[in-house]
Amino acid sequence: MPLDPLILAPDGSMERLRAIMRALRDPKTGCPWDIEQDFASIAPYTIEEAYEVEDAIAQEDWRALEGELGDLLLQVVYHAQIGEESGHFTFESITRIISDKMVSRHPHVFGDASRDKTADDQVADWEQVKATERAARNQSGVLDDVALGLPALMRAVKLQKRAARVGFDWPETSLVLEKIVEEARELTEARETLGHSEQVEEFGDLLFVMANLARHLEIDPEAALRAANVKFTRRFRAIEAALAETNRRPEDSDLEEMDALWNAAKAREKQNADR
Repeated sequence: MPLDPLILAPDGSMERLRAIMRALRDPKTGCPWDIEQDFASIAPYTIEEAYEVEDAIAQEDWRALEGELGDLLLQVVYHAQIGEESGHFTFESITRIISDKMVSRHPHVFGDASRDKTADDQVADWEQVKATERAARNQSGVLDDVALGLPALMRAVKLQKRAARVGFDWPETSLVLEKIVEEARELTEARETLGHSEQVEEFGDLLFVMANLARHLEIDPEAALRAANVKFTRRFRAIEAALAETNRRPEDSDLEEMDALWNAAKAREKQNADR
């Protein structure tokens, strides 16, 4: 089978990428690995690529972001090709649906609705449109279309935001803090008197309320935890570097010494921040 000339065209843009995907998925001449894939097997790669996009943004590495956005776009093309082969949908139907959605959800841009609104007003309008769309899909529940596959902290915040819009929310942050104390006490009691499954449940309750506190403080808990992970990694590497100066590794040390090295790294960071 002759090669589609579009595949080698440097200015082929989106159609070139789609031609490449068709060739990869061709049952006779394509790549065996690509041919075997389906929606479920590709989904983890889609999620991974989205996180890599976010990581490039966090590092402000714009060259890397360019590449990561391409990788993420490839995932959309991949799913579209599988959808077309199975008769579920096409790339054209995907783009038509998202285009229609953007137009319908922005009447202040594409219709005659007033643009004289705050960002919060527009978010409220957006949610009202989404509620109408859920009703059209027979999804009458407030929480019906909060995706199950979201990271747990992110999904917790989305669930809480949905509930808050209909009045199910603590009116003051201080009440959330009180709930955290209560849940921490219950986790302590579970650890002392109950089994592992009950401890897991109480731990989940505490995390859920912590996510609620993040929402009240307008903090992204996923971003906050990622930042904490970065800080932990940086300081632990400082411990490793300090021990390496005496030809030792962490396993050659003890908690007391490593804790002291941790505090020293923390103090240096504070000094550098104060300069």
